[in-house]
Amino acid sequence: MSTNISEKTLQDLEFLTVLQHVSEHCISGLGKESVREIHPISSRKQLFIELHLVNEYLSSFQSENRVPNHGFDNITESVKRLAIENSFLDTEAFLKIATTSLTVNELIKFFKKFKIQFPAFYELSQKIEFTSYIDDEIKKIIDISGEVKNNASSVLKQIRRDINNIRGKIGASFSSALSKAIAAGYLDDIKETIVDNQRVLAVSAMHRRKIAGSLLGSSKSGNIVYIAPQATLAYSREFQNLVYEEKQEVVKILRTLAETIRPFTPLLEEYLGFLVHTDLVGAKAKYAREINAILPLITKEKRVFFKNALHPILWRKNKEQNLETISQSIELNEKQQIIVISGPNAGGKSITLKTIGLLQLMLQSGILIPVDERSQTYIFDTILTDIGDNQSIENQLSTYSYRLKNMRYFLRRCNEKTLFLIDEFGTGSDPELGGALAEIFLEEFYEKKAFGIITTHYSNLKVLANELENVTNANMQFDEHSLEPLYKLFIGQAGSSFTFEVAQKNGIPFSIINKAKKRVDTEKVRLDKTISKLQKERTKLQRNSDNLEKQKSKGQEHLESLQEKEDKIQLKLAGFQELYDNNQRMLSLGRKINEFLNKYFQNNNKKELNTNFNKWVVDEKVKYAKKNPLNPKTKSQKQKAKVVEKQLQDVIKKVEKEVLEKVVEVRKEKKQEEVKIAKEKATYIYKINDKVRIIDSNSVGTIDKIDKKSITINYGIFTTKTSLEKIELVQKAK
Repeated sequence: MSTNISEKTLQDLEFLTVLQHVSEHCISGLGKESVREIHPISSRKQLFIELHLVNEYLSSFQSENRVPNHGFDNITESVKRLAIENSFLDTEAFLKIATTSLTVNELIKFFKKFKIQFPAFYELSQKIEFTSYIDDEIKKIIDISGEVKNNASSVLKQIRRDINNIRGKIGASFSSALSKAIAAGYLDDIKETIVDNQRVLAVSAMHRRKIAGSLLGSSKSGNIVYIAPQATLAYSREFQNLVYEEKQEVVKILRTLAETIRPFTPLLEEYLGFLVHTDLVGAKAKYAREINAILPLITKEKRVFFKNALHPILWRKNKEQNLETISQSIELNEKQQIIVISGPNAGGKSITLKTIGLLQLMLQSGILIPVDERSQTYIFDTILTDIGDNQSIENQLSTYSYRLKNMRYFLRRCNEKTLFLIDEFGTGSDPELGGALAEIFLEEFYEKKAFGIITTHYSNLKVLANELENVTNANMQFDEHSLEPLYKLFIGQAGSSFTFEVAQKNGIPFSIINKAKKRVDTEKVRLDKTISKLQKERTKLQRNSDNLEKQKSKGQEHLESLQEKEDKIQLKLAGFQELYDNNQRMLSLGRKINEFLNKYFQNNNKKELNTNFNKWVVDEKVKYAKKNPLNPKTKSQKQKAKVVEKQLQDVIKKVEKEVLEKVVEVRKEKKQEEVKIAKEKATYIYKINDKVRIIDSNSVGTIDKIDKKSITINYGIFTTKTSLEKIELVQKAK
């Protein structure tokens, strides 16, 4: 598949502004540069890969497994230099290469670990070689501070050991000379300083000849001279020689390291390309998050359906000014091939046309778009635009000549895989002649089965749109009372230009407007009035329709809420039933076991107990098998059964918890009642004929006689005597 989308189309739809917004989210200079190179992707396969990469990155923002850090330094020049034979790099450049290698390897491991979440990234990363060799080899030689390690070579190790020894000797000899000079009183108050990276004595000028050494300078006043003691000079020369040898050895080591890494320069270029691409994808994803963009369904069916689409540039501008951006919904399909939008100026016709064009262009360039999730679209080979006043001074073309040249280009390139967008179609010439030519162009585009959106004020184009089967009129809604545009697209009806109404709003006197009306063809005015009246009726119907839709939506939500409550109640009832059945089964089993035990206690026959118990267990197993036959289940059925079982178990646990809480509550209430009764009994004064019983006894009797510490209870056929502490009240005497 090839795309034919010109630079003019990119400019007309302000695509470069979108790229500027995307580049703001890049984390590297190379990433920003790569954003400027974004163009519509010609390969359908590559486009789908890019879109899925961006969508995976966007999804990771809502996940615990976010894409790891992929920041990197620009190692382009270092890699180029490394490719040259016998060259070497400084330690900082090598560390940047090591970090780049490590970053890519970490990303490769991450995408492999989470390949289910990042399938497109996993496929992309698997094309790159994983190796820790580059990082390991560099880290063997260079430490994290950028210094070549002592053990990088035995020679370097010895040189640095000698340097440390010489430093010690220089320090010792200087300290000795310093002490002697102080004792002799030759030094100034500052005693010593640093000149040319070496310690020197700050000698008073009058004593300069009394100290042996090399004069390295003096103060501005000339009162102090700086002398390196003779004893340290020899050591300093040896030190300088060792430092030179160290530098030479370091260069030799770095050259050897470069030879080791040089074969990997093609891989390093791949690493850099991968990181730049990841930065680009990340920037697109962050931009998508900013504008609430998604990846709509892309099908082979020739249909464009953008629901609640927003123009991203306008949205951002309005957001900065705390203004609302009105979304648009529009559809192009085989039966609605071309839409002709009419309506007043400044009513939103052009921005609607640009919104559809820009979003389609963004999507075909691998950038997600701000539309509803139910949206879908088709990939076009060509997107053609004719937007704005394009006079060409350089080529001495008028607006109309320029537009005719554009139409010639359109006719040559248009086919069934084309999306064309024409703003103010037919303008620039005599309305009748230009309008007639515009009709022919529209019919040609229609015959070629191209998809398109046109904005116009020409009545003849509105009439033609009604006559052609798969061409539809649309209009931008306008509030006649406030004379303000509503910026809402309505499909299915042409719109009035509201010429005189807009003139009235802008302060044109009524007398002038009336004069203008008299000069207009009566039929034209009648047509415009009819359209205006229809728009009013349609606006009213739309308002009623919206209200009904809201009520329907609320009713549906209420119904769903009731259904959800019913489902919860049913599930809870099922849980109660299962809990009840389980308890009944446990009680039944307990009674049976109790029966076995009682029989065993009576006859003490262990063998009979075992026989009866085993027989009972077998019978119970047979009953269980009949109730729960083993039916082979598919994998999906098993999974579903597990889910249902888990839900049921959760409900049972919840029910058990509720029952337990209720039992605890009842026990608490019962205990409180018992305490209350106990208090009443403790203070109660028993009377003759009170009905009482002895505690832990079931027999109820009547008090016949009360002594100081005892009472007599009459049970009818016998009486008994007991103390007051051992009885409890059943019923007071009447």
